[in-house]
Amino acid sequence: MPKDRLLYLGNCIRNARISCGLTQQELADQSNVAIKTVQMIEKGQMNPSYEILYPLIKRLGISANTLFEPEISDTDEKIQRFIGKFQSCSPQSRQILLNTLNYLAEQLLALQSNPKSKDSE
Repeated sequence: MPKDRLLYLGNCIRNARISCGLTQQELADQSNVAIKTVQMIEKGQMNPSYEILYPLIKRLGISANTLFEPEISDTDEKIQRFIGKFQSCSPQSRQILLNTLNYLAEQLLALQSNPKSKDSE
């Protein structure tokens, strides 16, 4: 893989790790990957195998689209990151998230369809 693609991959992993508030050691531990491997990937010095990359992106909530389609929109990337985090949750936590999001969506749709009632309050 060309060096610039490895640097792009490393930057994606690093940015997602920082966004999740993880240290390299925490990411390594939670992904069952050696810290040296995380460090080399983030520096663009390693082309990781699927077996190494999969647990990292799963923990970070990164979509493969983010890594392999650099032109993905910010909104789509955020949605993919959320989906990755959602998939990392337990079934009970997933249900809580779905119920919460459904409630919020209903509230926003109600506000959107009747904006005058909000203005008159």
